[in-house]
Amino acid sequence: MTKNLPSITIVRRIKSSPAKVYAAITSPELIMQWWGPDAGSTLKAVADVRPGGRFSIVFRMLNGSEHNPTGVYREVVPEEKLVFTWEWPGKPERESLVTFLLKPFDGGTELTLIHERLRDEDARESHEAGWNGLLDKLQIFLGDAEWAT
Repeated sequence: MTKNLPSITIVRRIKSSPAKVYAAITSPELIMQWWGPDAGSTLKAVADVRPGGRFSIVFRMLNGSEHNPTGVYREVVPEEKLVFTWEWPGKPERESLVTFLLKPFDGGTELTLIHERLRDEDARESHEAGWNGLLDKLQIFLGDAEWAT
């Protein structure tokens, strides 16, 4: 019997079009300007946004720690859906799955982030805090801080 692994679902309403939100989460040039769970900097972003293409992002948190999530795009529907593996180099046992769903909503976008197959509750809590911080930064980057929830 397969263990039921923890997951996260976060829904945000963003006052930007699905096209702008999609560009912000897929364009390395834009990712460099906002990615990360806190006010630390993004050091590198590579994204080959197509099924089977890989991404790699290196970011530094305010506490000085550096992180390098990588993965493979599994499903790509521009401006609607992005599904990719979430991997930590050298730790294949920690591979999980992330989905971004984008739907037009009231002149903006309803973004649903789903992160599945997390290894345990500690990983779920850590990633939930990280994703919420990252989505806060995305909303600020897109000029939507007043919509942040």
